[in-house]
Amino acid sequence: MLKFYLKSICVKNGTKFMQLKSKFILFISLIICCSYGITFYRTSAFQEDLVKQQAVQQARMLFQQLRITRQWIADHQGLFLLKTEDVEVNPYLENGSIIDSKGRELVLRNPAMVTRELSVYAKREGIGQFKVTSLNLINPDNEPDEFETKGLKQFARGEGVEAIAVEQTGKGPYLRFISALKVEERCLACHGYQGYKVGDIRGGLSIRIPMEKAYTHIRDNNRMLLIIGVATIIVVWFTIFLLFDTLVVRRLSRLARRMDKYPEQISLEEMDSGDEIGALDYHFRDLCGRLEVSQKDLERSQEQVFKSEKQAAMGRLVAGISHEINNPLGGMQNCLKTMARKPGDTKRVIRYIDLLDKGVVRIKQTVRQLLDFAHQAPLVLQYGSVDQVIRECLELVGMGRRHIRISHDLQVEDGVKIGLEALRQVMMNLGLNAMQAMGTEPGTLHVQSRLADGILTIHITDSGCGITSEDVKHIFDPFFTSKDVGEGTGLGLSVSQSLVAQMNGELTVESEVGIGTCFTLKIPCVNDDQH
Repeated sequence: MLKFYLKSICVKNGTKFMQLKSKFILFISLIICCSYGITFYRTSAFQEDLVKQQAVQQARMLFQQLRITRQWIADHQGLFLLKTEDVEVNPYLENGSIIDSKGRELVLRNPAMVTRELSVYAKREGIGQFKVTSLNLINPDNEPDEFETKGLKQFARGEGVEAIAVEQTGKGPYLRFISALKVEERCLACHGYQGYKVGDIRGGLSIRIPMEKAYTHIRDNNRMLLIIGVATIIVVWFTIFLLFDTLVVRRLSRLARRMDKYPEQISLEEMDSGDEIGALDYHFRDLCGRLEVSQKDLERSQEQVFKSEKQAAMGRLVAGISHEINNPLGGMQNCLKTMARKPGDTKRVIRYIDLLDKGVVRIKQTVRQLLDFAHQAPLVLQYGSVDQVIRECLELVGMGRRHIRISHDLQVEDGVKIGLEALRQVMMNLGLNAMQAMGTEPGTLHVQSRLADGILTIHITDSGCGITSEDVKHIFDPFFTSKDVGEGTGLGLSVSQSLVAQMNGELTVESEVGIGTCFTLKIPCVNDDQH
């Protein structure tokens, strides 16, 4: 039982809780125990009441038998017994003895004397005791005890004609019964001189019946009922345990395991019944199907959001890049005009052709960087140079912003396995945010990269205006922006955090108003040396 209890107590997130099976069985067991306890108590009480009623009925029957016996004796003016050593004369009777024709002495026995002598026989046989008693005594041996006195006084007040009680003694419980004896015509022969009239209550017949044997049987029955009850509770408990474990717990555990494996493993297995758990399984499978559809819709929407954010970022790059393209285009145009005016100047033509080539290469490089950034590619983990991606992004976001000093401390020299295209978009979003935060004032953008214990850490620090503590709580929320209308979409940081999360990493921020902001990326990856 202790082993079962320990297994039923589970720990989740440091909090102990009891399994549903244990709660159900505990509550059912408590209900059964309470129900059986009440039944056992009522049955025991009913047995005691029944035994008491049977004893009372026995006392009443005995009272009637004694009353009839007394009547018979009174109707025959008593009994005459041959006087012996054991049969003596009753000193309280007139003419208590006579001499028969043979000279033998016969002793008179009245109803009270016969009752007392029969009581001696009954006591010897263990079936009870009885006596005639009264508040107006003739024979002191018939003096009433406390119970009898109380009953006789009750009769004298006219409060019934019998009294009953159970008395506990050193020899066990006894039923005490006393019933009133009324004066009849035949009684006046002995008691008329006392002033009694027919119908008066002369006294009472007290009966005392032992109940120890009956209570012993009750205790035996109670022990048997207790054993049967305990055995019944154990059988019912074990049956409920097996049924609940088979019909509920195992099936719920199987369903829970399928839930735990989702979405890595999708099982279309159905439960083997149409009950509530089967309905729950059906709804779970239906939910899985809807989640699959929703996941695909979400992925399409997410791709569209990423694409839109890239396009928005490219729009923000145009202002700076256009200056980088216009400068070489202007120089190239001047070279062409000069070459057109003096086509025969071979040295100048050769020198200008070299300048034209350098301008084309510079424009081509700028356009290639834009195309690389605009390239749509799914999140694919691949080996590559993180530092090279960072340099390219810094070069791109720094075009046309000569008032901002860009520095870096890059120490991830070896290739690592990571989502390079996702990292490129994150670096571009964070770099453009930093540029916008610094505005037209001179500033500094510093990037640091490290690789330790399989974790790539990148810090992007700017000397911009900083972010308030209130805004820091919401900067990763979609469409949240502290910029003016038209300066941002509010998706850059949200998209960046989503991309980092897809790489099982985290993106955090520390900022102080008027000092600057530092974004930190921590992404697990595999070093090229481990590949």
